Amino acid sequence: MVSSSHEVMHRIFQEDPGMFPRAFRKLGIGFPDPVAVSFLPTDLTEVRPLERRVDTLLRFDSADGSGYLLAVESQTAPSKAKPSAWAYYAAHLYAKYGLPPVLLVTCQDRATERWAARPIDIGPPQWATLTVRPLVLGPGSVPMITDPEAASADLPLAVLSAVTHGKDPRIGAILKMLGAALKTADRDTAMVFSELTELGLGALPAADLWRNLVSVDLSFFRSQTAQNLRAEGRAEGEARAILRVLDRRGVPVPEEARATITACTDPGILDTWLDRALTAATIDDVLAERVEPESPSA
Repeated sequence: MVSSSHEVMHRIFQEDPGMFPRAFRKLGIGFPDPVAVSFLPTDLTEVRPLERRVDTLLRFDSADGSGYLLAVESQTAPSKAKPSAWAYYAAHLYAKYGLPPVLLVTCQDRATERWAARPIDIGPPQWATLTVRPLVLGPGSVPMITDPEAASADLPLAVLSAVTHGKDPRIGAILKMLGAALKTADRDTAMVFSELTELGLGALPAADLWRNLVSVDLSFFRSQTAQNLRAEGRAEGEARAILRVLDRRGVPVPEEARATITACTDPGILDTWLDRALTAATIDDVLAERVEPESPSA
C-alpha cells in the first residue's frame, strides 16, 4: 500500500515544479528556471502486460528552447527491483519524448539516500551499456530550514525540508518555524501546505506534534485532524498526542503515568511533555522535573 508520506515526497513537485531547479541550484547544479511546465502521463507501460508507473512526471521547457523531463520517485527504503525499473524509465522516456530525462529520488532517511545516490550500471563488468545517475533529495542534501523568513520565502521547499527531516531530533523546531511561516501565506496556500506536511509526516512521531501545532489556530489551519482536536478539547488532544508519540517510539507508559498525562489540563506543561516525548528514552524523561503552572497573582 502506498503511504501518505510516499505521496507527498513526489506530489510536492506537482504543487510547485519550480522548486526542482531552485533546490538543486543551491546544491551547485544549475538547472535553468522553466518558462513552462507540463504534466505528462505517469503510465510508462508498453504493449506487453507489464505495468511500470513513475510517481510524478513533468516536462520542463526553458527560455532557450531546450527542455527536459523530470521523473520523480519517492523511495521509503532500498529495493532490489528499483534499479532496473529506473533504467527502464530513463530509456523509455528518452525514446518516447525525445527529451533528456532526469530521475529525481526523494527519501526520508540517510541509508536510503546513500543507496539511491549510487550510479546504476547496466551491462557486463567490462563495459556498462547504460549508466543511470539519479539525483537524490534526502536528509543529507535538503537544507534544514529553521528560519521563518527563509521558510516564508519558499514555502514548498520549507515543507519538503520538514517532511524530509521528519525523523531528526530537531524536527520540533522545524515544525514550529513552518507553522509560523504558513501564517504569512494566504488561507488557501496555507491549507494546502499544512495538509501536505501532515500527510508527508505519515506515521512518524513528528506527525502528532504537527497536529498539535495546527490545532492551536483552527480559524487558519482547517485540517480534519485540527477539527477533531477541537471537538475533543485542546488539552485532551495534546495528552493523546503525547501518548501516541510514546507508543509509536516504543516507550513504555505505566498506568499511573498515563493517568497523570491525561489528567493534566495545563497547556504549558503539556507542550513541554510533548517536546520531550519526541526524544525521551523513558517515561521519567518526559515527566521528570515537571514545570508547575504559575499561581494567579494575588
